[in-house]
Amino acid sequence: MISPEAALIYARLDRLPSCRPLWSWIARISFGAFFEIYETALTTLLPPLLVRAGIFHKDSGGLFGLPDLATFGFSTFLGLFLGAGLFSVLADRQGRRPVFTYSLVWYALATVIMAFQRDPLSICLWRLIATVGVGAEIVAVDSYISDIMPRAMRGRGFAISKSIQYTAVPVAAVLAAVLSKRSVAGLAGWQWMLLVPTVGAIFIWWVRRGLPESPRWLAEHGRTADAARILDGIEADIGARGHRLSPPVAEVAGPLPMELPGLSLFRGLLLRRTLMLMVVSSSITIAYFGFGTWLPSLLVARGVEVTRSLIYTAAIGLSYPVTPLLFSLVADRFERKWQIVAGSALVVVAGLLFAVQTSAAGWITLGLLVTIGGHLTSCATHTYRSELYPTALRARGIGVVYSIDRLAAAFNNYLVGFILIQGGATGVLIFVAAMASVAMVAVALFGPRVRSVDPAGLPA
Repeated sequence: MISPEAALIYARLDRLPSCRPLWSWIARISFGAFFEIYETALTTLLPPLLVRAGIFHKDSGGLFGLPDLATFGFSTFLGLFLGAGLFSVLADRQGRRPVFTYSLVWYALATVIMAFQRDPLSICLWRLIATVGVGAEIVAVDSYISDIMPRAMRGRGFAISKSIQYTAVPVAAVLAAVLSKRSVAGLAGWQWMLLVPTVGAIFIWWVRRGLPESPRWLAEHGRTADAARILDGIEADIGARGHRLSPPVAEVAGPLPMELPGLSLFRGLLLRRTLMLMVVSSSITIAYFGFGTWLPSLLVARGVEVTRSLIYTAAIGLSYPVTPLLFSLVADRFERKWQIVAGSALVVVAGLLFAVQTSAAGWITLGLLVTIGGHLTSCATHTYRSELYPTALRARGIGVVYSIDRLAAAFNNYLVGFILIQGGATGVLIFVAAMASVAMVAVALFGPRVRSVDPAGLPA
């Protein structure tokens, strides 16, 4: 049972209107999560440059008899898996803020070392180490957003956060297109693509220094006075702008299904939710990155020259920050599970049509539709999975689901590499559509409703 003091903190958070302090917090944490998206974008954009530099192989001459992109992608997602799994418990026990700080430092140092490697194995090893930091970061970010946003605005909060994060895609794509054939100050273009975001990571670490701990996490851990001081500041800012707040209505929850210290993600109600989320999230991730990560290679397999394939990828990448902004207008108006179903259906249809296209216009148009469908499922899934766990277990719940879907994505890179060699681009696109179909069916049949209610009967 939560204390009356903690219940009051929850009620004060949930009655907050859209205001500058909340969106300032969202922006500051989202620019850190920028690097997860940048790193996954590099999984698409960097390997063609490494092939051109003579470091990577694009065919069976790579590591383990597969294209080196497969091992590069595997290393990326294995690192994300390890980071999410290892640090999610820390985010629940020690707070969200410490993970923000140390994960960016870890990422920056490992990425600098990676930029000066010269063989596929070393590059992939340091890639794995760097993305451990990124995996820790994204679990803390999702937990923090769910903690601080009022329940009625969570979907909007996640969508706007994703829009900020997705600016990484056009940034990475433009850098790849500009630097693909250039060396600057004796360093190759692919090295600059690693060094530029490292400077940004250090800057964002500095900007985040004044970011407060999650008031909801503080209240959960008995530090209600600290949480109250943070909310006092927000409410004073809102009052100074002439807005009046309604009195908070605190609801003390009844006993949990089991006492919190023994509450397991793999028992009872949470077991069903965890298993459903593992299937849905993993299927979406496999489809999303199966298309996005391999897009330049799929186009090259169709006879498109490397630089032109990167330009097409950059054109599609321009939609990344825009579409979540559009979703933010409706994110809290429709049930989360049906948003996931709609996005998955769009991926299935557009992905299959992409397989039969032969023109640049067709590739770009249908590639945009696949990407838009992927964005809708991604935004809705990030919000959905955070709402199915109580505050005290939120980071661990998100971490378990996120780490499993990243592990699936890691092995998926080898699978897609094999399918590309055996079945060509068409085989890969059929596989992507099949995985999106799995997500669509699983969430439609087994996903609980969450909109406008506390579906778990657990503290939000």
